Amino acid sequence: MNRSKAILLQALAAILFSSGGLMIKVIDLSPMSIVGARATLTLIILVGYMLYTTKPTFTWSWPQIGAALGIAGAQFFFVLATKQTTAANAIFIQFAAPIYVAFLGIWLLKERLKGIDWLSLVFIFAGLFFFFQGDLSTSGFWGNINALISGISLAFFVICLRMQKDGSTIESIVLGNALCALTCLPFLLAESPKLSDWGGLVFLGIFQMGLPFILLSISIKYLSAIEAIVIQTLEPVFNPIWVFLVIGEKPAPLALLGCSIVFLTVLARSIIASQQKLRRAK
Repeated sequence: MNRSKAILLQALAAILFSSGGLMIKVIDLSPMSIVGARATLTLIILVGYMLYTTKPTFTWSWPQIGAALGIAGAQFFFVLATKQTTAANAIFIQFAAPIYVAFLGIWLLKERLKGIDWLSLVFIFAGLFFFFQGDLSTSGFWGNINALISGISLAFFVICLRMQKDGSTIESIVLGNALCALTCLPFLLAESPKLSDWGGLVFLGIFQMGLPFILLSISIKYLSAIEAIVIQTLEPVFNPIWVFLVIGEKPAPLALLGCSIVFLTVLARSIIASQQKLRRAK
């Protein structure tokens, strides 16, 4: 696979991940129940893909376990954060993950950041600030702490996946979702989901998590850690777009400005980085 295809797959994964905000709005279940049911359905998809495409390789190496704990922690602590602080705070703080990836990548992967990377981070955080301006709050201390832990977990997940670039990465994602299912599925047993809820959960398990996790596991091998996490910042940007298209809930003008800044930054960074790589190859 060439690098351009990897970027497209990573971007498609981010866009599919972003559909979760819309579906969670219409599912009448507790957040933990949603996480548990979604992880279980995602697990079925991932195991099917893993068995169909390759012989499972559970090495139980620390990168494999680290990635599993990272993605489980990112989901679990994000749900806690959304219960204890504003949704804007939770998303904004979680998507400080590129900063953590930048420094962890230098330390653990020896992937040095270029000027374009640091400039991209500045523009992305400016865009996210405009995006959530007016919704951010200083309240919800423990919710903000949980969002911070979620962001660190997400960064650790990306770093540990990248450390497995020469092997198979899908096993880590399978283990992470298995952990989420085991810890959160019992909450679903205490509720009575309606047929419409099950429809939403099936969508989340297959299209919002299952398919994008497969795309992410394929494309991460051809991108640096910082490239992958920068592209994933498209997720919070596309979230309100889905809500607007389906429900008609219009984002504020500053939110649209923030969306544009993040989208154009990710696009420009990908194009410039690709051109630089082509010049070096000549």
